Amino acid sequence: MEKQNLRQISPALWEIPQSGKMNVPARIYATENMLDSILKDNAPEQAMNVAHLPGIVNYSLAMPDMHWGYGFPIGGVAAFDADAGVISPGGVGYDINCGVRLMATSLNRQQVQPKLSKLIEALFHTVPTGVGKSGKIQATLADLKKVTATGAKWAVENGYGSPSNLEYIEENGFIDQFDLDAVSAHAWERGKKQLGTLGSGNHFLEIGYVAEIYDETAAQIMGLRKDQITAIIHCGSRGFGYQVCDDYLEIMDRAVKKYGIELPDRQLACAPLHSKEGQAYLGAMRCAINYAFANRQIIYSMTEKVFERVFKMSATEVGMRVIYEVAHNIAKFEKHNVDGRMRNVCVHRKGATRAFAPGAEGIPAQYKKIGQPVLIPGDMGRYSYVLLGTEKAMNETFGSTCHGAGRAMSRTKAKKAARGRNIGRELSDSGIYVLGASRRTLDEEIPEAYKDVSHVVDACVQAGISKKVAKLRPLGCIKG
Repeated sequence: MEKQNLRQISPALWEIPQSGKMNVPARIYATENMLDSILKDNAPEQAMNVAHLPGIVNYSLAMPDMHWGYGFPIGGVAAFDADAGVISPGGVGYDINCGVRLMATSLNRQQVQPKLSKLIEALFHTVPTGVGKSGKIQATLADLKKVTATGAKWAVENGYGSPSNLEYIEENGFIDQFDLDAVSAHAWERGKKQLGTLGSGNHFLEIGYVAEIYDETAAQIMGLRKDQITAIIHCGSRGFGYQVCDDYLEIMDRAVKKYGIELPDRQLACAPLHSKEGQAYLGAMRCAINYAFANRQIIYSMTEKVFERVFKMSATEVGMRVIYEVAHNIAKFEKHNVDGRMRNVCVHRKGATRAFAPGAEGIPAQYKKIGQPVLIPGDMGRYSYVLLGTEKAMNETFGSTCHGAGRAMSRTKAKKAARGRNIGRELSDSGIYVLGASRRTLDEEIPEAYKDVSHVVDACVQAGISKKVAKLRPLGCIKG
């Protein structure tokens, strides 16, 4: 893709005009400084390909953290008419309901720093991490069906956290209209041993602190203050969700032929929303969504107990609570204003975050005046951000914004860049204590493998689809 093929709409918004068999234009949110690196990737072409899908509404959208993915670009957003549109597993991703939870504590940086290494080591030995890693919860099939039918509520009812946590999770930690019969035996089997596990790759549990506050009023409403200790969980539905996606990609491949859908890329395999195949995928996907909600709730509870043990404090003294939890890989039916009227659309967010404006339905009562909290984690060496959704996001992006830094290097390139280096020691020298399931994990996740998340956030703020509240800096991290 060449820059001359794009039309600049505003300083942080570019459009690829509708052409050929595209049903709508494609739009990229990015500053001019970010554009060169974005155009070197195949992600803009993928955004164009998404614009070919039947029933797509307004635009195929891509956030500033966009990079190449399966079918849809990571950072892609697309809404489809509830009657004429399609559902595409490539628009949700393999790790269904991969997401982020931010917690705050009553502790400050000075209290935690002396015991930081002990805290990170205790977390590493408590929360299972790594590829295919099994957890301490050995769920039966009956258990798993309850998990996927009730989400985070199952975890609370089984002693992991409290009911008050649920209010601060997107969808309150549960999505309805799941279909247990649409899940394969293989997916059930893969899910049995992975509840309460972090997984591999870019998934992490990070301990940090509030370094800067940009919006005092919003920060006070969220309960964030300078030097306060925070924790971020980033993980998803593990092998269960991966298998659901894998199963339905084959089914959708056949559905494309059955329904005569013409695609520019077979990775966009899809089915009409009201078709048998479309409804089955939606039902199975919702099971995986609920699995991920439960998984993060369990890890939250594990984290809280580690804090209590390491600092020899009660739960009240630690004061851990959920600020908010957002999903990154999801498809949901929502009502949005399209051409002056409210329409029911199926919004695909793949590596993108819901960012609803003040007053919107689905936001906790505490946040109604300020808008939905948006959590944007960066790499393990720099910083993360807390943002808010805006009215402009509701009008332009179906209430969506970026989800993180976005990769700047493939894992292969990152490993080459890390050759001969000790990444753990480099991070330790900068004051960040990191433990990974393997040296390879840390090599693949070197900070420079990711875009500078501040550039991504600034692009979203400049475009008006997010507002900055606070910057968080890492002190320690465990990686899969």
